[in-house]
Amino acid sequence: MTITLTLDEVEQLARDTLCAAGAGVAAAASVARSTRLAERDGIRSHGLLYLPIYAEHLVCGKVSKVATPSVTRPQNAAVRVDADSGFAHPAIDAGWSAFTEAAHTHGIAAMSIHNSYNCGVLGHHAERLAEDGLIGLCFTHAPASIAPIGGNKPVVGTNPFALSTPDGRGGALLVLDQSASAIAKSEILLRSREGRDIEPGWALDADGNETTDANAALAGSMLPSGGYKGFGVGLMVEILAAALSGANLSSEASPFSGTKGGPPGTGQFFIAINPDAFGGADFQASMTRLAASITDQEGARLPGARRASNRARIEKEGVGVDEALIARIKSAGQAT
Repeated sequence: MTITLTLDEVEQLARDTLCAAGAGVAAAASVARSTRLAERDGIRSHGLLYLPIYAEHLVCGKVSKVATPSVTRPQNAAVRVDADSGFAHPAIDAGWSAFTEAAHTHGIAAMSIHNSYNCGVLGHHAERLAEDGLIGLCFTHAPASIAPIGGNKPVVGTNPFALSTPDGRGGALLVLDQSASAIAKSEILLRSREGRDIEPGWALDADGNETTDANAALAGSMLPSGGYKGFGVGLMVEILAAALSGANLSSEASPFSGTKGGPPGTGQFFIAINPDAFGGADFQASMTRLAASITDQEGARLPGARRASNRARIEKEGVGVDEALIARIKSAGQAT
């Protein structure tokens, strides 16, 4: 049976569950906000479905309950955040003001986060930069799940990157959010939980054979999007989000699912660009023409348009949630 929750109720459920599992108030609020945004945009794999995993990882110690992010500024346009083995979201929040202030002042700035964890929907962080009038380029890596072309041992994770541009009115004109894999691993996890097959071309089983069985895929490896080109994208993200940020490499990080291993110690890397410092007023005019060259074609849409459409509908109708998931969430929150 499915029940309908408002977005406020989604956020409250997430916050209460995380606090019951031992998260601090600020950390719980930050992750709950991310959960709300995922459900708002119809990205179920990163919404309430992930709450039992978050709670489990707080209880088993993969995420520190007492993490205190620390922010340093090695150079004027460089911000570095140590997440202290806690959630990525409060660590990103901790460095955000210094990061965006530096971008507005110097034209471009970067922020790295290490000793971190899953940061939720990467595109939401990029969109946040666009809302501040900045071009956002964001990278996050994940535990290894993609082998190099010709190899059979995973080296990089699904390793998403996201790009956003401002619309000149306090919002985002477009948000591109994609991973190095053919599909997000969380989608395979979702299908595994629901007992559904995955699509051909998404993953290999443990023996290196292509599979449509979600459970076999979770025991094997992901296929890169576009073959060697996808692996190249994953390698770029690995260099920025892991090596440059001082995080564990994807091959060294513990899984984002299950209780095996300690904190994953992964990382993120964000770049913010002030368009006024480079293209001035010409940038927004150019982006308007570029966007029109896409949207003027019947059937074409800007990256992020589907999420925006989901957003408008779900804000009005609410979020349909299976009662079994609600029960699993409440049980996870009580497992301290």
